[in-house]
Amino acid sequence: MTSVVLHALPLDQLAQLDPEPWRADLLDRVEQGARPVTLYGTPAPTGAEVFVTAVLEEGPGRLHLSRTLVTRAVGYPELTTTIPALHCFERELHEQHGVRFVGHPWLKPIRFEGGDRAAMNGYPFYKIEGKEVHEVAVGPIHAGVIEPGSFRFMCLGEQVYHLEIHLGYQHRGVEALLLRGDARKLTPLVETIAGDTSVAHAWAYCAALERLAAIELPLEIEAARGVALELERIAMHLAGLAGLAADVGFLQGATTYGRLRTTAINTSMLLCGSRFGRGALRPGGNPLALDGPRLDTVRRALSLLEADLPIINDCFLSARTVQHRLQGVGALTETVARELGLVGMSARACGVPLDQRAAGPGIYGVVPVVPCTEPSGDCWARARLRVAELDASLRWVRGALDRHPAWQAARARLLALAPSHLVIAVAEGWRGEVVHCLETDAQGGLRHYKVQDPSLRNWMGLALAVRGNDISDFPICNKSFDLSYCGNDL
Repeated sequence: MTSVVLHALPLDQLAQLDPEPWRADLLDRVEQGARPVTLYGTPAPTGAEVFVTAVLEEGPGRLHLSRTLVTRAVGYPELTTTIPALHCFERELHEQHGVRFVGHPWLKPIRFEGGDRAAMNGYPFYKIEGKEVHEVAVGPIHAGVIEPGSFRFMCLGEQVYHLEIHLGYQHRGVEALLLRGDARKLTPLVETIAGDTSVAHAWAYCAALERLAAIELPLEIEAARGVALELERIAMHLAGLAGLAADVGFLQGATTYGRLRTTAINTSMLLCGSRFGRGALRPGGNPLALDGPRLDTVRRALSLLEADLPIINDCFLSARTVQHRLQGVGALTETVARELGLVGMSARACGVPLDQRAAGPGIYGVVPVVPCTEPSGDCWARARLRVAELDASLRWVRGALDRHPAWQAARARLLALAPSHLVIAVAEGWRGEVVHCLETDAQGGLRHYKVQDPSLRNWMGLALAVRGNDISDFPICNKSFDLSYCGNDL
C-alpha cells in the first residue's frame, strides 16, 4: 500500500501502436476527459527511431499508458494545437531526441540542453511590432539569491502584452546522471533535483523502486513519509507567503511568516537532520525514528504554528493594502488552466481540484486530505490557497501523529529489480505533481529515467497570467506561482 499513485507493467504488455492510431487514440481519450500526465521519448536501439510514451489520467489515481515508435526525421503530426497541455512535452521531445513535428506552432527549446549552449544568447525572441511597443529584458542574473532565468517583456506603456520566459541556465543533465551507478542508491541525487521539493521527489523515486522490487511497506512508514512531505509543504507555503508579503510591503507578514517557517524547517531537521527533508526517505523504508521526547518537541512546534498562524493570516488577508495589490492581478481562468495542463497549487487556485494525495490509498486514504481550491485564479487566490493548505497540512500532521504516535527507523533490503518493466510514480509535492518514470532493461538495471517537476507545466501559466497587467505586478505574479528554475532545467 502506498500513498503515491503508481502504475507498473512489463514492457511486453505495454500497448504499442503505429503513430497514426496512437495519435488518434490519444486525441479520443483526451476528448473524453482524460488528462495528460506526461509524454516523453526513449531512444530505440536503431538510433534513428524513438519510442514515445504517453501517460494519461483517466480517473483519480487511474493511469493509462500507450507507446508508439517514430523516426526522428519524420515524427508525427503535432498534438499541441489540439491539446495545448502537450506543448512542453513535444518541445522537449524535439530538443532531446530531434523528433520532428508537422505543423507545431512553437518548437522553442525547454532548457537548451544540446551541445551548442551559446545558442541561448542568439535565440530569436517573439516580437510585437509597433512604434509604441517597447521591450524590457530582465535577467538572467537577478538580485539576491534567486536562480537565473531570462524574462523578456513586450509592453505598451506600463502594460504587458507578452512575456517570453527563457530558462535553461540551471541545466545539470540530471536524467543522464540518474542512469549511472546502482539504481537503488540514487536518493541523494534525487533529493537535489529541486531542492525545495526534496521529499516529494524522493518519495516518487522510492515508491517506484519499491514497486520494481515487489516490496510492500507498513502504514507506519507511509505515515512517517507523509509527515515529512507535509512539513515540506508547510515550510514552503510559509516561505511563499513571507515573500508575497514582502513584495507588497506588508512587513508584519514577511517577518512573522518567515519566523514560523523557521519552526517548520527546524522540525524537519529534528526528524531527519536536514531542514530541507533530505535523508528522510530511502528505498525500502525510512531512517526516521520518532520517540517520546522528540514527539513532544514536534507537538510543541505544531501547537506554536496552530496558535500563531490564525493571527497573522487574519492580519494578512484583511489588510486593504494586501487586497489591493493581489486581487485581480495575474488572473487565469479555469478553462485556461485546464487547457495548459497546470498542476498543483497553480491549478487549484483556478478552481481545478487536482491533488494526487486524494487519489492514492496508503496513509492519505486513512487520514484523508480534502483538496483546497479557490475560484478566481489570481494572486489573491494563490495566497488564500496557501493559507488554506497550511491549515489542512497542520491538521493532517496532527491526525497522522495521533494515529501513529511513534515509529522506528526501518528499511527492507531491495534485491533485484524486475527486468524489462516500466513504472510510473506520481507524488503530490507542495508545488504540484512530481512524476518519475523508470524503465528497466533485461538485467533489471535502469535503461531510462524520466523526471518531471511541476514547474515544467506551470511556467507557461505564469507567462499568460502576466498579460494585461502592469509590469510592476510581475514580481507579485512570479512569487504567487513560486516556480522552480532548476526543476524545469533538470
